[in-house]
Amino acid sequence: MKVIIAGAGSVGRYMAEQLQESGHHVTLIDNDAGVIASCRQQVSASGVTWFLGDACELTTLSAVGCSDADVVAAVTGDDEDNLVVSLLSKQEFAVPRVLARVNNPKNEWMFNDMWGVDVSVSTPHLLTGLVEEAVTVGSFVRLLSLEGGRARLAEVTLAGSSPAIAKELADVGLPREATVVAVLRDGHVVVPRDDTVLREGDEVLVLVTGGVEDEVRKALVG
Repeated sequence: MKVIIAGAGSVGRYMAEQLQESGHHVTLIDNDAGVIASCRQQVSASGVTWFLGDACELTTLSAVGCSDADVVAAVTGDDEDNLVVSLLSKQEFAVPRVLARVNNPKNEWMFNDMWGVDVSVSTPHLLTGLVEEAVTVGSFVRLLSLEGGRARLAEVTLAGSSPAIAKELADVGLPREATVVAVLRDGHVVVPRDDTVLREGDEVLVLVTGGVEDEVRKALVG
């Protein structure tokens, strides 16, 4: 798989190292010559190409072969740059998969398909959700947004008052737009089936599409 990463900071370098170790061809773009030089020292050379240039420019994306890329990841520290890279990658080069990093949570609403973003990751929101997931029982906690917010991965740790306790998944009453993708129980992952009986303390991971969060919350939280 050919991957182009815009932004050779710590996030971009780590991604490049992990992806090239998995056998993918990775190109890192950055407009700072010092960063590129540092990158060459810190990341194994095998499978990684470094390119000095501005990823917000069509000429740069064309030079690194963006038209042949399977994935473009815009992970710079500037949200405006990440949006421009995403838009150019999708509209000008028809890249199948475009991922973008959200630095300021207030800008997350812009990271959608209108700007060419297939998946956005907001680190502050993700960390907040993970903290809430760790300390909150009986609440509906969003962990991750997908498809520009049209799909959400959420978690509910079932309290003793949950109406889902002692019910099989098929009888919980979740809407068609919600799917339980995993149940974490006593430190183990339980693959959900229709006859899986939910227990107090279960961490239920749900993929929700459409506007059915209130129905999911009612079924699992009460």
